[in-house]
Amino acid sequence: MEIKDKIALLPHQPGVYRYLDSEGNVIYVGKAKDLFKRVSQYFVDPQRLNTKTRVLVSKIADLQHTVVSSESDALLLENNLIKQYQPKYNILLKDSKTYPWLCVKNEAFPRVFLTRHFIKDGSKYFGPYSSVSYAKHLVDLIYSLYPLRTCSMKLSGPDIEKGKYKVCLKYHIGKCKAPCTGGVSKEEYDGWINNIMSVLKGDSSALEKDYREKMMEAAGRMEFELAQSYKEKLQLLGTHCNRSIIVHPSISNVDVFSIAIQDFKAFGNYFRVSNGCIIQALNLEMKLNIEEEKEEVLARFISGIYNILLESSPQEDPSESATDFRRIAAQEILVPFPPAMVLEGSQIHVPVKGDKLALLELCTKNANAFRFVRLKQETEVIEEKVRSISPAVEKLQADLGMSQLPMHIECFDNSNIQGTNPVAACVVFKNGVPSKKDYRHFLIKTVTGANDFASMYEVVTRRYRRLLDEDQPLPQLIVIDGGKGQVHFAMNALNDLGLAGRIKLIGIAERLEELIIPGESNSLIMSKNSLSLKLIMQLRDEAHRFGITHHRNRRSKSQTSTALDSIKGIGPASQQKLLKAFGSFKRIMEASPESLAAAVGSRLAGIIENFRKENSAIPHNTPSEEQDNVQ
Repeated sequence: MEIKDKIALLPHQPGVYRYLDSEGNVIYVGKAKDLFKRVSQYFVDPQRLNTKTRVLVSKIADLQHTVVSSESDALLLENNLIKQYQPKYNILLKDSKTYPWLCVKNEAFPRVFLTRHFIKDGSKYFGPYSSVSYAKHLVDLIYSLYPLRTCSMKLSGPDIEKGKYKVCLKYHIGKCKAPCTGGVSKEEYDGWINNIMSVLKGDSSALEKDYREKMMEAAGRMEFELAQSYKEKLQLLGTHCNRSIIVHPSISNVDVFSIAIQDFKAFGNYFRVSNGCIIQALNLEMKLNIEEEKEEVLARFISGIYNILLESSPQEDPSESATDFRRIAAQEILVPFPPAMVLEGSQIHVPVKGDKLALLELCTKNANAFRFVRLKQETEVIEEKVRSISPAVEKLQADLGMSQLPMHIECFDNSNIQGTNPVAACVVFKNGVPSKKDYRHFLIKTVTGANDFASMYEVVTRRYRRLLDEDQPLPQLIVIDGGKGQVHFAMNALNDLGLAGRIKLIGIAERLEELIIPGESNSLIMSKNSLSLKLIMQLRDEAHRFGITHHRNRRSKSQTSTALDSIKGIGPASQQKLLKAFGSFKRIMEASPESLAAAVGSRLAGIIENFRKENSAIPHNTPSEEQDNVQ
């Protein structure tokens, strides 16, 4: 069944669609409120689609879909399938760094530490925290409140009773109670950990009340040093709460989402509020999908944040879904406008006044601030590149009348001598200097004989069809080492690929160093001292060198193999062994019987020895070897 026939059968219901390539690989996964309408948007006039979408559509060989009961289910299924298939054309959420977590390790006498690696081993993780300094402040607070251990020893009750461990320096300076030697009981230590987790969850009121009561009791017993220690702990908790933004004591268990959209990107900010305090804040940058509405962008941002939070919250009930947002979503969600999703168990509100509106405005302010910072960083990177642009590249742009800087230039040269071993070379210059890791050789596959025009068409077509298929960056300028005929065939290749208006193409003729511009009757003559001409000549010479070297190597191998073919009984595999061992036909003919036997065995060594005796008057140099020796 054809793709268009499958589209006609799609229902007007929410669901998830999957595009597959000719090999059956899933290359794109998407969700839809209306499967028919959404999928139909891809199969329209290609001129209405952007470049990446046109490439995607050209790869689609099959379509699959799954109908679900709600938009929320579609969002969950889409996330699961993207994780499963890792489709090539899906744009994923990305942040500017790996966020740190605060880990309460699953072990006897747990440690508390900062980490960027989430390991599902039963440990408790809090976060992630977008501010590393804030996360470090939390660690400092915890170790100021409680003398927890920091060592990584695997403590066990029997070993502690046997006195297997010894106290360390931390114990002597009062930073650890030495649980390894029984300095603190398991029950008391676990009580500390429970209090710490309460603080990390944003609930420090019970702990503050407990400290205040103990402080007063100690003061009543005239144990003033103990009372002072409780007072210092209260002050630390107060400082911690002051560093968290106080919204309003009545606002509790609320998630706040807001986005700022500019060009083809969206910048999201998320707050989690507990007991009137913002206890968690995250930023995410997103690229926009094809024709994506702001409601869909907000839904994707909410989904992305909850996916991150799900990673830190392993389900306690095995019957629960590992990707069910209801496990970690707040009871109330504040947004600037309704998203294209529904979350069961949570109420989505668009506040219009009061403290909740102020909280949403603060979230939006942070999203805009994140957008400003990210765009400023990108601008600085671009400006840095501009400052380092080669003067020759700038001059070339002006001389050729190009609308963009030719930062990426590719030059092609064909090489064949008397029609043998035709090859082509492509060299790449970036910012006016060779980028040798991007150089490419081409073996001519579809052309017979020395037809430079057809060879140029084949090579240019193969090169840029592959770049388009792999969604790789295209050059701004192509230089052809050749005359009008080769330039004409290269231009035809670009026309057939739909690239004629996107890439500038010129040719450089060897005589008079004149530039051939497609569509112009007269050649462009540049001054011999022009930076532009010198750069183009450098490209041409490098392509010629690279191509001739490759051609010579292939011709040498071909002629050496031809010489070996004259020895009856020496097959291709044995020829390879001989060439690997001796390097050339001449050296094979000069090798001792013992070294030949070591390379291919005594039987084949005997065949070669008989050949040498029968042809002792034949010179052992192949034509290519003689040429290399002369050079």
